[in-house]
Amino acid sequence: MSDSGPLYIGIDIGTGSVRAALAQRDGTLLHTSSYEIRTWRSANDHRIFEQSTDDIWGRISAAVKDCLQGAAAQTAGKAESDIAARVRGIGFDATCSLAVTDLDGKGVTVTEGSELGAYGERNIILWADHRAEKEAEDINATGSVVLDYVGGRMSLEMEIPKILWLKKRMKSELFSRCQFFDLPDYLTYRATGNTARSCCSLTCKCSYVSVVPKSTSDGTNQSGWDDQFFHTIGLGELVERGYGQIGTVNSANGEEILTAGIPVGHGLSKKAAEELGLREGIAVGSGLIDAYAGWLGTVGARCLTSPSSGDLLEPHPSVEESSHRLAVVAGTSSCHIVQSKDGIFVEGIWGPYKDPVFPGWWMNEGGQSATGQLIEHIISTHPAKDTLHKKAKEEGKDIYTVLHDTLEHLRVEKKAETYTELTKDLHLYPDFHGNRSPIADPRMRGSIVGLTLDGSSLSSLALLYHATLIAIALQTRSIVDELNTKGHKIQRLYVSGSQARNGILMRLLADACYNPKSNTPLEGVVISASDAEVNFAKKESRRVGVSAVVLGAAMLGRMAHEVSEQQESLGDERKAEILWNIMTEMTPPGVLIPPSTAQSDGAGVNNGKEKEKRILDAKYEIFLEIIEIQKRWREKMDQAAA
Repeated sequence: MSDSGPLYIGIDIGTGSVRAALAQRDGTLLHTSSYEIRTWRSANDHRIFEQSTDDIWGRISAAVKDCLQGAAAQTAGKAESDIAARVRGIGFDATCSLAVTDLDGKGVTVTEGSELGAYGERNIILWADHRAEKEAEDINATGSVVLDYVGGRMSLEMEIPKILWLKKRMKSELFSRCQFFDLPDYLTYRATGNTARSCCSLTCKCSYVSVVPKSTSDGTNQSGWDDQFFHTIGLGELVERGYGQIGTVNSANGEEILTAGIPVGHGLSKKAAEELGLREGIAVGSGLIDAYAGWLGTVGARCLTSPSSGDLLEPHPSVEESSHRLAVVAGTSSCHIVQSKDGIFVEGIWGPYKDPVFPGWWMNEGGQSATGQLIEHIISTHPAKDTLHKKAKEEGKDIYTVLHDTLEHLRVEKKAETYTELTKDLHLYPDFHGNRSPIADPRMRGSIVGLTLDGSSLSSLALLYHATLIAIALQTRSIVDELNTKGHKIQRLYVSGSQARNGILMRLLADACYNPKSNTPLEGVVISASDAEVNFAKKESRRVGVSAVVLGAAMLGRMAHEVSEQQESLGDERKAEILWNIMTEMTPPGVLIPPSTAQSDGAGVNNGKEKEKRILDAKYEIFLEIIEIQKRWREKMDQAAA
């Protein structure tokens, strides 16, 4: 590690943990640290997920100090204070959860009951909390133009339905003292004391539509908040108070709406600096929702030209190429994000959002509410789970390796050519937690067709696990197809998160989403070289354990530092240029996994892979048919129960 040069801190708040990373200018992570976050559930309502800003901030403080201590230990003769003195910027990303405080930043309880609206620790409604289903339905019934910019339907996971839920149940005098933050914006507020909001959070989760014109009382024409929309849905108080409770536009108090990484206020406050072990005034970048930080940390990657080419990489991509690169940030849930120069409306896909990351660019976001969580659920609820864990412990392997070994044993035993052939008659539909995209229907439910009486063996678990991977891949195809049908031209999927380390799933994504008849057939799936099994000519060039999301947060810190050093005011194009250069410089190399049937060994494509592609295509037709069947059955039962 170099003992000079600027350092940047990235803070990532996921669903269940806080992660901090200390990064060099080239993206090399010097040290990382993570802590679990406390989540409260309800014994009576499975929809409820709550967290605490104080708990999260305490975990952040501990993780940052760990990074400083760990980096100092790697540098002879250096103390933590020496490392802290080199930190020039800090960036935050977080889940799109709703944080509620009073106007002084003190936590306000969001738990239904007598304590709702009082001061308390449980002041975050987690993104996965589905309590606001009725409020989302009422909002969607308005037909407002605002809905056009969220794919036609507002999700109950967004902030406005949750705020409406709170307003309906909270005493008016308590509601009036609240301010509401998407969690990334709360963190920059806690770090700086400044209430500037990120364009990402307001546009993507808080119904701020910067291109919808609005006439004001003084005759001028502004844009952003739609007064009629908020009055119609029952949140007229926000309008009457100048939107100060959710973020105002360049007001006299200095609140602003900032694109990614633009410096917030005067940097790190004295109090926050003391809590984090850093210096006061360090640049703090405007934050991002975690999935968008994952986009930031992946789509600038240059791929290795071949596994045997050592460090030979593709040429530096231009920012225009980002419009052909779909980021798939795959952890507990999965988000699918793509950028375009013009706004593209896609029913069932969130957006188009203007300026959420790059000024002057639009983005669409698809998603799957449960992917990693679904895999975990399938495994943890199966009767063979104890057998699986016992076998993994005995063999010194992780459970997924044992499942893959079991599939290989079954493939040989059944004389099947692929694992997919083993599960050709087993069809799993994955919406166990509702559908986010492209149906945008929280009432969709999961299903499994093709079960046998063998429901307790390790083999049955392995087959069900593989059917789950196929379902995730097929649903990703439905999102990609919908995006391309409406005007996007996606050529590569850039996958990050825990699922990127699942080689079988990555291959299924490449094969399932490949359509040779498309005008822009998929080139393949790109994962970080640190997640791939490749042979490097220079082993030391491999960056191990690089998380795209926390790296994206560190990029925000570097962006804030570099912008704050500029002497002149920057236009949108210059801001975009600086950020794209940061992305291409800090993102580690990628490895391209091409579709199996797009490859030829000179004698033609492997017949087994051709058969697998036929099976996947047939399964996709069945996948789409299951959706229609479920809708039809639900309507029939609703009519019967009316």
